Amino acid sequence: MAKKSKKPAAGEPPTLEPQTAAESSTAPSTTTNKKKPTSPAPQSSSSSSALVICRNKHWRYISSFHGPWLQLPLEVLETLANANYYMPLPRPVDPAVFYDLVKIRQLVDGATDLAVRAANGVASSALSNSLAGGAAHHMQALGLGFGNNAGAKLSPERRFRMREQATQKLSRAYHLDEIASSVATMQSTSTLENVAGLVLQRSPSDPDANYVHFFHEKIPSRQLAECTDFRALDLIIGQRPSDCEPLRTRAIVRMFKEDFEGAVQDLTSALGVYRLQQPRHKKPAADETMQLEQKTRRRRDQPPLDERDQPSSTEVQLLFQRAGCYLTLACDHVPLALPDSPAEQNGNSQNGMNGPSNGTANGNLASQEAGGDLEDKGPTKRQLEMRKIVRVYAKRALRDYMEYFKHFHYSPDLPIEVSDDFSRQVNQATHRNKRYYGQSRYASQDPSSPTGTSAGHKVYELASLFTATPPADLPPYPSTELVTPGSAAAESIQTTTEVVTYHPLLTDALHSLLLCHTLIQTSAKELQRHAHMVARLARLADGYPVFQASRSPARADWIEVLRRAENWIELSSSWEALCAPAPLPTPMSATGVPAATASVNALSITGGTSPIESEEQRKERMRQQAIIEALEDERVNDEASFKAAILARQRRAEADLASSSIGGIPSPNAGPKRWAVDDGREYPILTERAEAVARWIREAPTSSGTGSSKRKKKPRAPKTVAGPDKEETAEAA
Repeated sequence: MAKKSKKPAAGEPPTLEPQTAAESSTAPSTTTNKKKPTSPAPQSSSSSSALVICRNKHWRYISSFHGPWLQLPLEVLETLANANYYMPLPRPVDPAVFYDLVKIRQLVDGATDLAVRAANGVASSALSNSLAGGAAHHMQALGLGFGNNAGAKLSPERRFRMREQATQKLSRAYHLDEIASSVATMQSTSTLENVAGLVLQRSPSDPDANYVHFFHEKIPSRQLAECTDFRALDLIIGQRPSDCEPLRTRAIVRMFKEDFEGAVQDLTSALGVYRLQQPRHKKPAADETMQLEQKTRRRRDQPPLDERDQPSSTEVQLLFQRAGCYLTLACDHVPLALPDSPAEQNGNSQNGMNGPSNGTANGNLASQEAGGDLEDKGPTKRQLEMRKIVRVYAKRALRDYMEYFKHFHYSPDLPIEVSDDFSRQVNQATHRNKRYYGQSRYASQDPSSPTGTSAGHKVYELASLFTATPPADLPPYPSTELVTPGSAAAESIQTTTEVVTYHPLLTDALHSLLLCHTLIQTSAKELQRHAHMVARLARLADGYPVFQASRSPARADWIEVLRRAENWIELSSSWEALCAPAPLPTPMSATGVPAATASVNALSITGGTSPIESEEQRKERMRQQAIIEALEDERVNDEASFKAAILARQRRAEADLASSSIGGIPSPNAGPKRWAVDDGREYPILTERAEAVARWIREAPTSSGTGSSKRKKKPRAPKTVAGPDKEETAEAA
């Protein structure tokens, strides 16, 4: 144990050496190529009673990747991914993420089969191949269903090779998407947690084993920053400099350590590595396949897309993570850009949890008393520089979010028959109906459409909706009268509907965009237009049929900013009402019977009906759900915030139940509702980011904002996104 000191910063870049070394020297390091996974022994007093869990269970946005894709049979999941890919734009789910889910399930299931057979000494995988959805793995983990192949014993060498193959499969899964892979491994057997450590006993420098063991190493709960160093990741990056994924992982660890500048450097390097190797991903081949199918006007079936032609989600992941780093850096510089108020000094002296919120109430009186002195002195030179830095970082975050939005599409007038056809295909696939494998009636039948649209409906990139001149032919939103799910049934039959491509991180990115515009000090009128556009898209986001709804930290922060800034952009309704899930369209079939909706098909996937529960069962279910959601939320960092989160969620659940029983609006049972769409309520725990943005609105002078000349240069920024951050640095100068 004594050998583990003074080595965490050995492989750090020279520019970040002082900061990282300071952080690492105070934290016990972990030895990733040793058998013992728990290295933080110096914290015996605090961690002796702490829960010890795998490192990957601390990853942010894990709740965004939960859903039926974890339980669906693998062949059904692959069939749905192909059906989603062959749908006209905008596709229901981002095909890159959908195909990643299929590959991750294949890799994790295969790794589980190998690891369990190596642990049990079983050479044949006949049983595991005969059962679908990974049920065999759970039986194997319990020791059920196996003889021992007539007493044949596997040699230690054979077991090692099987574990090595399992580790390679897991490493590939984590390379694809470490968040989705973390969710998949959590649902698998505990045998996977130790397989990489067993390989490292014999091959300490194996890059795949080191990468997997980094995620599976057990550390005290909520102590990732203190119990993690970079030695294993530095070793992997040195061994495989052409892989961008370890750089992405190291950047995420830097975020936990609050080294956001270092995280930006790693993510920028990862983007550069990825774009140098972009021709290897064969993206044009996939486009040529779609163009060929558009010209044929029909397809006999939906052939599986070759893996080398499947789209990649790596660039989207890197852009989203780097944008979040830039936004955090902008918010971190807000206190340095504004003068210290007497209210803040009083709040700091009291050291209360509610100091920031109480400061808003008392700050008005204190600022009036000291207002004359502050106006006479004016901002210091350092504060003016910090204000520029806040806007520069916010612009960089906005640039990356806009690049992120370019990968997804929106249609204001998709024919309802097209969306209903996809729901029909999902229903037939989940029931193993042979009619599913016939031709889809509405997929890419217009040969003149360059985007694979049918019936000539319009398709826009999401980024184009947030430009200075958005499309003018969009339906008005918000409308003059609020539409509730109950009133949708009484409306006339619709023929078109609004649709947006779903991505698990889309809701968070949309609300983060609003925070960026707030820090840039976009005019209130323009920010109101962007807010209405975000609400329009957020209410349409639907992860059917593979993702469940999840809570967004950025959305919670935006709601808190609106409240603390007293709705300075003058929204016509509450944010919860504006983002209320849009009612599902109810088209009529040729026989006059209402077509199947996604809400009905959801029951066929999740498997069942709504049971009648007693009052005690209902309260217990609400309590358990509140605990699960509180554990998943990254803002809960101690016992007090954990209890507050549980209490707030229980109160929200009770309020929702009372609203639905009394006849409140909206009611979840009043008409068809989008599948797995969260109602949007967020518990009121103030974050530092929300407080920084709200304070920026109240105290930052708009006169020192960006001038008109800089705003004219803003549309050119997305064109130079491939380069580093030199343009924004020059712009700030």
